Amino acid sequence: MSADAIPAQGPLRLSGHFKDLGGGFTVRRLLPALQRRSVGPFVFFDHFGPATVAPASAYDVRPHPHIGLATVTYLFEGAILHRDSLGSLQQIEPGAINWMTAGRGIVHSERRPPALAHSTYVNHGIQLWAALPQAHEEAAPHFAHTPADQIPAYQHGGAAVRVLIGAAFGCQSPVATFAPTLLLDVQLEPGSALDLPAQADEMALYTVSEGLWLDAEALPAQTLALLEPGRSTSVRAGKAGARCVVIGGAALDGPRHIWWNFVSSRKERIVQAADDWDRDAMGHIPGESERIPLPPRRFLG
Repeated sequence: MSADAIPAQGPLRLSGHFKDLGGGFTVRRLLPALQRRSVGPFVFFDHFGPATVAPASAYDVRPHPHIGLATVTYLFEGAILHRDSLGSLQQIEPGAINWMTAGRGIVHSERRPPALAHSTYVNHGIQLWAALPQAHEEAAPHFAHTPADQIPAYQHGGAAVRVLIGAAFGCQSPVATFAPTLLLDVQLEPGSALDLPAQADEMALYTVSEGLWLDAEALPAQTLALLEPGRSTSVRAGKAGARCVVIGGAALDGPRHIWWNFVSSRKERIVQAADDWDRDAMGHIPGESERIPLPPRRFLG
């Protein structure tokens, strides 16, 4: 019997909801959710694709701002061109980790690479937001790209783990963070298993492609499952194999307010950021002239 054939049960599991980002670009949003606002520092989790990008597709994300967070972008397939108000220009490709610290404010865009302008290809990946610790919410903005060949990997039988952020299985990622943070990419061959230790205070596992067995229970595809703190979890693939990501880290050092693209421990800071963007005072991206306007309904604090 396949894992997908058994209904979910047990601890908190989130299937997310679909969000249209414009131009037909739809993502599955797992965090934040009514049942759970964050896992470790992660307050936002989008899974996009697999989506076929044709020459006529309007999947580009125009310039928009962020404060108080770090974006984490990871591709399983495809390519995205990152530009930001620091002058960064980076093609994001599968296997690499891209960590953008917004801090006191940054503007970025995510577009089709020019070399693929006339091509049809598939984009598939995840983007997460890590809320910065309160002491670093106003840190200087920064962009860091870690190529795929610099990400450490662990192999055990039919299980392959890439330690994208943090430490696990004796491997330490080179990606610098502001607080204990964990992000793993796990691929399981058909029927293979992996014992996942409690590597962080808070952890969750997301099934990217296929359902799998979590301890003695089945977890359907595209489901985020909160893991029990302080205990190891057994993960086993069915006959189709499976891919999953594990997220986690230290619990947030206090509640966060999230509105549009802004995250802060202070409501008045979000109001200020909205005013700054409305006044076009958050910086400009070289070579960009477009911008996404504020939502019609403003954050009132």
